[in-house]
This record gives sequence, structure tokens and C-alpha cells, in this order.
Amino acid sequence: MSEIVTKKLMLYFPKCECEKPIIYHLVKDYDLIVNVFRAKVTPEEEGFLVLDVSGTEEQIQRGIDFVRTFKVTVNFTGKGVTRDKDRCTHCGYCVPYCPTGALKISDTESRYVAYEESDCIECLACVRVCPYGACASAF
Repeated sequence: MSEIVTKKLMLYFPKCECEKPIIYHLVKDYDLIVNVFRAKVTPEEEGFLVLDVSGTEEQIQRGIDFVRTFKVTVNFTGKGVTRDKDRCTHCGYCVPYCPTGALKISDTESRYVAYEESDCIECLACVRVCPYGACASAF
């Protein structure tokens, strides 16, 4: 039996493709488990989805091939939230707002704020509260 893997994807939709039941087909036709982190998909506008898909490598590839038939761009970088290390002053203001601990004080003496990208669920709390604009959203 093939190993189940999880991949984070960012899907960008042209405005003509936003009304298609793509998630439904990924689940029903390709046996993928889908976890949507963020989405903005509305008629007459471009849209995006940030999601995890879980399945075998073959199932995921078939699902991605299907998605691309709709002129949807698939990005594998996996993050729409970034942290600008030069703008971050390590004030720690963001830390209590991060529900997953992706942002945390790694050293109590230096007060260095560490960012663990793999723990980020892109809730955008850091983007909303950072007084220096060190956390940003690609959307």
C-alpha cells in the first residue's frame, strides 16, 4: 500500500474559474483529504485557496492535474504568510496571538522571536497585530 503524504498547496483562480466545484471533485473523484486554511473565491474576481491535501503521491498528482485543467495556477511554496526578518524587532507582541505556537520566544534572555513556518496555519493574527509590519500576507 502506498504511503499517505500531505502537501500544502496554494491555488490561484482566474475570475472565470471561481464557480467550479473543484474541492468536491478532489475529495470525491481523487480520494483526497482536503483541509482549507484560507480562501477567497468569489464570482467575477480572481481567487485563491490555501489548503493541505492528503493522499498518496499518485492521488495528489492526479488531483493537481485535474485542477490545472481549469486554468488554475498551483503553487507548491506552501505559504502565503511570510516574516520579514529585517523588519522584526523581536518585541514579542505577536507571540500570544499565535494559536499554534509558530511564533514563540526561543530564548528568554535574548527575547528572540522564532518563526516555525511548518506550524503556521495562516490565521493572519500576526499580520493584524504586528506593529512593524514584519508579518505579511501574499493575499
